[in-house]
Amino acid sequence: MEYIQNHIGAEDCAFCTELSREDGPDNLIVVRAHSNFVILNRYPYTSGHLMVVPYEHAAVLDGFNAATRSEMIELTNQGIQVLRSIYNPQGFNVGINIGEAAGAGIKEHIHMHIVPRWGGDTNFMSALGNTRVIPESLEESYARIKAAWFSLHNPQAAAE
Repeated sequence: MEYIQNHIGAEDCAFCTELSREDGPDNLIVVRAHSNFVILNRYPYTSGHLMVVPYEHAAVLDGFNAATRSEMIELTNQGIQVLRSIYNPQGFNVGINIGEAAGAGIKEHIHMHIVPRWGGDTNFMSALGNTRVIPESLEESYARIKAAWFSLHNPQAAAE
């Protein structure tokens, strides 16, 4: 266990790898802020499933300063506004899975999920077939979300 804990780092992290790539449909990064970025989930629960991720590589919330944690919440709020404007969901699941026992898929780099939800959006395909049906491609979701983000949160740049 000690070897694993001491040898998993940023070079093995999917989020850190995506940060090193140019933003676009290939890395799915929607926006980069001061301390965090917003990225689409490659394996979404629903269309529009976003994640807010600190640039800094840490596995727990207290690994970040208060400004980074505050920005995570503000970007989460902006993400909800954007998703509401595009998809008109009936609700949202928002949360952080800290540790493998809590369901964290990438446990070494904390991130906040924003999942738009609709009544009946889970069905027998998920429960019995272990398969998710997403009605929109990631590339289409990316284009719609990025355009709406900059329209809603940077209206002057969108007008230019």
